[in-house]
Amino acid sequence: MHLFYTPDIQDQTYQLDEEESKHCIKVLRLKIGDQINLIDGKGGLYLAEIIDDHPKRTVLNILQIKTEYAKRNHYLHIAVAPTKNIDRFEWFLEKATEIGIDEVTPIICERSERKEIKIDRSNKIITSAIKQSLKAYHPKLNNYIPFKTFISQASADLKLIAHCDEGQKPGIAEKFIPHQKYLILIGPEGDFSPTEIAAALESGFIAITLGDSRLRTETAALEACFEINYLNRE
Repeated sequence: MHLFYTPDIQDQTYQLDEEESKHCIKVLRLKIGDQINLIDGKGGLYLAEIIDDHPKRTVLNILQIKTEYAKRNHYLHIAVAPTKNIDRFEWFLEKATEIGIDEVTPIICERSERKEIKIDRSNKIITSAIKQSLKAYHPKLNNYIPFKTFISQASADLKLIAHCDEGQKPGIAEKFIPHQKYLILIGPEGDFSPTEIAAALESGFIAITLGDSRLRTETAALEACFEINYLNRE
């Protein structure tokens, strides 16, 4: 399946941008009459036919539209501190998109070693991952935000914070309710500070553990993503 991301698609005909046109005609060597699939990132899957195979402005005719394609039965939002090594954060974005995630917010914590990310670059990684994994929904990537600001405005059916402080904490499965809107906080390499943990608990978050192993930030975030998707499997 040749899949192209076309978030601005509206009409019965559509023109690919120059980069996608070049990939379609020069790299894939497609031509007039060949069929491809388009996704709009909002659940729409389109079957289209090439009617003009110009390598800079390929024109398509829309043949079929499916709405809410492979829509999931829950909503998952992970707020995670960007890693000092940005490659690890980008790896998380890619793999979480492939597994299934709806929203990501980079949070800046007291112990964060990275204070910003390149949103445009990160969105390109997500776009590539939805094409790779045949997803019709494009996860929302929010701009980075201070931890305290984020928790003061955060909302979800189930709000969880994973941290490594001492004490007995339940796992995700023990607090799980199916088909909900979930929000999970994952801290930086040095974990959340005691002040941040207390503030999250006061804001309605429930403390959880992701197991006995001490996980890297990106691994913990992906573990949480996997668990929610696994528990919500049909």
